Amino acid sequence: MTQPASAKALLPLGLFLTLFLGTGIYFQQAGVDYAFYQLASPVAILPAIILGVLLSKQAFEQRIDTFVAGVGERNIVTMCMIYLLAGAFSTVAAATGGVDAMVALGLNIIPPQFLLPGLFIIAAVVSTAMGTSMGTLAALAPVALGLGEAAEIDLALLAGVLVSGAMFGDNLSFISDTTIAATRTQGCEMSDKFKANLKISLPAAAITIIWLLTYDTGAVPPKIPEANLWLSLPYFFIIVLAVMGLNVFAVLTLGIILAAAFGMFTVGYEWVAFSKDVYEGFTSMQEIFLLSLLIGGLSTLIRQQGGLKFLANTVSAVTGRLFKHKQQRAAFGIAALTGLTNFAVANNTVTILLSGEVSKRLAEEGNLAPRQSASLLDIFACVVQGALPYGAQALLMGASFGLSPLEVSVHTGYCFILAGVAIAMIVWRRPLEARTSEAVA
Repeated sequence: MTQPASAKALLPLGLFLTLFLGTGIYFQQAGVDYAFYQLASPVAILPAIILGVLLSKQAFEQRIDTFVAGVGERNIVTMCMIYLLAGAFSTVAAATGGVDAMVALGLNIIPPQFLLPGLFIIAAVVSTAMGTSMGTLAALAPVALGLGEAAEIDLALLAGVLVSGAMFGDNLSFISDTTIAATRTQGCEMSDKFKANLKISLPAAAITIIWLLTYDTGAVPPKIPEANLWLSLPYFFIIVLAVMGLNVFAVLTLGIILAAAFGMFTVGYEWVAFSKDVYEGFTSMQEIFLLSLLIGGLSTLIRQQGGLKFLANTVSAVTGRLFKHKQQRAAFGIAALTGLTNFAVANNTVTILLSGEVSKRLAEEGNLAPRQSASLLDIFACVVQGALPYGAQALLMGASFGLSPLEVSVHTGYCFILAGVAIAMIVWRRPLEARTSEAVA
C-alpha cells in the first residue's frame, strides 16, 4: 500500500545521483581516464537501495517484496532482455563482417558533410517503424560506431545523435509503448495524439537537422573499408521486418540468426564461434542489465513510500501559483510532473503510467483536450528519458561506444530542442486546445 506523500522518500534517488555523477565528475576533474567507470553504477546504487529499505515503514519482509516486485516489473525485464539481444546482435554482426559491410555502404551513399543529419533521420525512421528506441539503438549502434570511427567523428556526439533520432520515433510511433500508454491514460485516439505531437516534434526535428549541418564532418570522403556488401543484407531485413510491425524481440532474434547465417555462407563463420559471440554479447551488457534491474526496484520503493505522490502534489501547487491561464497551468503541470517522475524512475513508459491519472485530472481542471495532455505526457517523458545519464538509452550507447553515459546524455540535442519548442508553444498557447473541441474516448 502506498504511503502518504513524502519528500523523504526521494532521498535514496538523491544519494544515488550524488554517488554516480559526483564520483564521475570528481575523477574527470582529476584527469583520470574513464572517470565514470571508476565507480561501477550497479555498486553506486546499492547504498541508495539500502537507504530506501531503511526508510520504508513496511515490515522488513514486505520491504524486500516491494523491492523485488520492482526488479521483476514487466517493463524492466523487457528492457533487460532487449539489452541481451542487442549485445548478441552487435557482437555477431561485427564478427561476421556485417558491420564493416554497412559502414562501407553507408560511406558510399551518405555524403560526408551530411553524415550526422543522415544518421539522425535514419534513426528517426527506424524508431518510428519499430516503435522502440532501444531496438533502434541496438540495431544501428554497431553501424554508426563504424561510420564514426571511419569518418573520425566525435563518438559522444554521434551517440547523442542516434539517441536523438531514436527518441523522435519512440515519441511518435503508433506501436510505441509510450504512445499506447499516453493515449489510454488520457482517453484519446492514437491518430489525434499523433497529429498534436507532430506540431511540436517536426519543428524540433527541423531545428536539430539544421544544427547538425553546422558540424564539419569533412568534405573529403573517409577511407572506405573493404567488405563484402552481401553481409549488409541482414540489416535491411531487420528494417523491413520493423516496418512490418514485427515485435522487437523477433526482429533482434532474426537479426542474430541472419547475421550468423550470412557469415557462415560467405566467410566460413563457425557454429562454435557463433555460440561464443552470442555469450560475449550477453556479457558486454552486464553492467546496464544489473543497473536497470536495481533501478526498477529502487523506483518501486520510492513510489510505495510516497515519493511520486509528493512530486505530483508539489507540481500542482507550484503551477497553480505561477500561471493564471488555466490551460497553461495544466500544460506546465503535466510537463513538470512527467519530467520529475521520469527523473525518479528512469523509464518513460512507467512514467506515463504513473503520471497518467494525475495528468488527466490536471487536463480536466484546465480544460485541456485529451490529445494535448497525451501529447505532452509522451513528449516530456521522452525528453527526460533521452537526456538522463542513467536512462536505458544513454547506458546502452555508453556500453556500445565505450563512453560514459553522461557524455552521451549531454549530446542528445534533439531532446533539449524538443523541450524548448514544446515550452515555447505552451507559453504562446499555440498547441493548446480546449476539451470541447474533441470528444473524449
